[in-house]
This record gives sequence, structure tokens and C-alpha cells, in this order.
Amino acid sequence: MTTEEILTRRTANVLPDKEGLTKLMSGKKIRVYQGFDPTGPSLHLGHSIGIRKLMDFANAGHEVIVLFGTGTVLAGDPSQRDKARRKIDPEQIEKNISTWKEQVKSLIDFDKVQIKYNGEWLLKLNLADIVNIASNISATQLFKRDMFQRRIEREDTVWTHELLYPLLQGYDSVAMDVDLEVGGTDQEFNMLIGRELQRKMNNREKFVLTVPMINGTDGKPMSKTSGNCVWLNDTPEDMYGKLMSIPDNQIIPYMELVTDLPVSEVHETEERLKSGSENPMNAKKRLAFAVVEQLHSKEAAGEAQEEFENVFQKKEAPENVEIFQIKEAVNITDVITNSGLAQSKSEARRLVEQGGVEWEGEKVSNLSTLIDKSGLLKVGKYRFLKIERI
Repeated sequence: MTTEEILTRRTANVLPDKEGLTKLMSGKKIRVYQGFDPTGPSLHLGHSIGIRKLMDFANAGHEVIVLFGTGTVLAGDPSQRDKARRKIDPEQIEKNISTWKEQVKSLIDFDKVQIKYNGEWLLKLNLADIVNIASNISATQLFKRDMFQRRIEREDTVWTHELLYPLLQGYDSVAMDVDLEVGGTDQEFNMLIGRELQRKMNNREKFVLTVPMINGTDGKPMSKTSGNCVWLNDTPEDMYGKLMSIPDNQIIPYMELVTDLPVSEVHETEERLKSGSENPMNAKKRLAFAVVEQLHSKEAAGEAQEEFENVFQKKEAPENVEIFQIKEAVNITDVITNSGLAQSKSEARRLVEQGGVEWEGEKVSNLSTLIDKSGLLKVGKYRFLKIERI
């Protein structure tokens, strides 16, 4: 991959300018990183965009660091949050990290990247260190952040630890003395704070590269709180089915951002879709196959596609449906959550409230519904669960 390709595909913006970063990369191997706060046990396809970008740099021979935010996670990233994040304990942090490596093993060549934990330096900072870091950034600058302004307008609380978060993330750039930070567009504020700290504390430039955010299966920004995620640890069948359910206008962004399909093929697909010479269903199949193939295997992708075609095109009964056993009547949301069809109770409730759950062919709208017998549960358009009363 050329430098131009690296700085173009899956790239929203390069700050302060792409030309400067291009010149820097032509003269040396740069040090680049992206941080991931382990706030939950599962990663979704949106996370894979930055990971793929990191591997673009690693494959080009640059020094790449995958940073786990074991220190910053204690403060809680306020990005895109209208309320403060709930505090997380050290045991949950360790548990979350333990599952991540398995989830990204098909995306990351661990021989080409370094793994670091920012708790190794952030948790060792003393009061003098924190005061010194904070002295480089004005409180006015921090309060200008859009989500804080929205809260202030609503007379909601902005907590002091939330103001500390961008300082702590920004200090990562200083501690590792990096040339470039990669992150989602929602992280631009934090990354620019890091750029300013790098300039003031290490007396040199740090570039920022933002990657686009991706929408979920409902066409809204993908997030674990919205119940619209394609998770990296989804089964091949679930992953394929979810991808087949995305809005048609998301086909091209998905192809470009979360697959390695050639850019030329993506552009050709876009032209065919615009002209009406290709059915969106066929384009989604290529997309779903490509994602499942990389995250699972070619064989798994083929089986998932066959299952989809049998159930939703030939209207046959689904095969190999996961069985969930119950001994007594169980609330519908507990079944959805405990079976893994939702990552949380709140996600399960949203699925029911949005009309995305069917029990024995009937749509479920009551959150108090009890499952008390054997039958077939359908969640979303393409996921099934066979309930077995024992």
C-alpha cells in the first residue's frame, strides 16, 4: 500500500495537513498508535476500521502501538455522551481486555504491533505531574467541547473527572512520544489535546488521523447502547444476517470501511447500484461474505450464506439454530440477553420496543412477556433461537 493509499482509504481527515504527514513518512518510519478503552467485553465492526488503519501502517513498516486504556478507562471517555459514564472496576477491565485479543486476531498481526497499557504511566502520576499536565490546557478550552455545552444548556452536570479525560488521553502521546494518533472522528477533540500537549511538553509535532464512524444495522451510529451492532464475536450466521439487514445506502460505506475489497470493485459496485443495474441484495451478499470470511473463514462464510438463502429466499426452516433451554417461565428480555442475542438487558428491551422480536411467528411488544414453552424465537430480521422447555 502506498502512502497516498494509506492516507486516503478509511480516512476522514488528517490534521494539521496530509502533506506534512506524507513528507514525514517519506523520511522515516513513524510511531503511530490508537487507544482502546476496555469499557465492554465485545468489539463491533466500527472498532475494526481503526484497527485496519493501524495494520496499513504496520504493513508499510511503521512502528505501531495498540494501546489499552487501563488508566483512561477509570475516568471514562465523555465523547458523544450526554451523561457521565458509569465507573468500571479493575476486575471488569481485565476481563474485557482478556477477550479482545481473540476477537481481533483475524485483523491484527501481533508480530507487527506492540501492545501497551496506559495505566503503566497514568497510574503513577503524582499531584505535581497532573498539575503540570493541566497547566498546558485552559479550562475554557475543555468546556468548549460540544457535549459539555449541551449539558450546560440543559443545566446538567459536567463532572471534573470528565474534564480530566482529554488531558489523560492527550498525555499518552507525550509518554509514548508518538508522531501520529489514529482514532474515530468522535475522538478528534481528545487527539488534538494530545497534539497540543506533545507540542508544549515534547516540543514537536504530532499528527492526527481520524477514521470515519460507521452506522449500525438501523442506519444510526453504531454503538453498544443502541442495540444496532455487528459484533466481532458474532457467530458467522448472525454476522451474515445482520449485514444483510443494513440499509441499502450503507452498502458502499461498509464495503469501503470494513472490508479489503479492492477500491476499484467498490467503485464499480457503487456505479451499478446508482444505475439500477445491480440488485442491492447481491451487493450485500458480497459484502457479508467478505466480512464473515475475514473474521471467521471462507467455509463459515459459505455456510452462513447458504443458511441465509435457504431461510429467507427459499423460505425453508432454519438449520443449526442454537438451542436455549429453560426450566420455567422466563421473561422475554432475559431469554434474549442470556442467550447472547443481545449484549445487555437495555439492548434486549430496545429490540422488543422497536418491534424486532417475534415469538412463534407473533410480534412481541410487551416487555413483561414470559416464555414458558418450547418454540422458535426470532430477533431482528435474520436471527433465530430455538427455545426448549425441559
